[in-house]
Amino acid sequence: MDLKDKVIAITGGAQGLGHAMAEVLAESGAKLALLDMQEENLKSAVDALVAKGIEAEYFVVNVTDEQQVEETFAKIVEKFGQLNGLINSAGIMRDGLLLKVKEGKVVDKMSKQQFQSVLDVNVTGTFLCSREAATQMINTGSEGVIINISSVSRAGNMGQTNYSASKSAVSTMTVSWGKELARYNIRTGCIAPGLVETAMARQMRPEMLERFLSTVPLRRLADPAEMGHCAKFIFENEYFTGRTIELDGGTRV
Repeated sequence: MDLKDKVIAITGGAQGLGHAMAEVLAESGAKLALLDMQEENLKSAVDALVAKGIEAEYFVVNVTDEQQVEETFAKIVEKFGQLNGLINSAGIMRDGLLLKVKEGKVVDKMSKQQFQSVLDVNVTGTFLCSREAATQMINTGSEGVIINISSVSRAGNMGQTNYSASKSAVSTMTVSWGKELARYNIRTGCIAPGLVETAMARQMRPEMLERFLSTVPLRRLADPAEMGHCAKFIFENEYFTGRTIELDGGTRV
């Protein structure tokens, strides 16, 4: 897909990975629809893009709300006339052990709410946005690409029962949709990064960050722009579909 004048929607687009990927795609001439719940940050992000001469609009939406998602993707097509891409970058973490044990007795458990809240955003949100994006792509006869964001933690990681489950799910949904949607000229892809240089990473305690970096053969975090370049490859390589790219610096967990 040639990205020039293509319309790409990005959830979690107000900051972090979503915004970084938007900037990379805009360099190739893409028009952007940024989606997020944080209206103030979202507006600032779009204003910054527009100031650079990039065509962009923002849409405030809770990706777990089915009606909001349906209405938002209809508005995107109403505004731009088509939809060619979606990056499901919205996601949350609520880390914790399944059980906490002290002196041989269980003293705490991961709550259902802690588990479910992560699946609601990371899995259900990805499902709803992808379903509606595909609907609009088909109805407008637009070639399209849907990109999900997984994680190196999809293999399973201590203290991340909920997050690991969610990131494994989005990777497998990528395969299912790749098989289902190819007949409609819609491809899918997934990126599974390790830790990326974002505000969240900068909040980590130095000893925790150092411990993580010791497991990365390249001994550094991913640059957000490298995530954008990976997404750009998936958009532009028209024989790529239904697969996950591990962008983790060689990390294995």
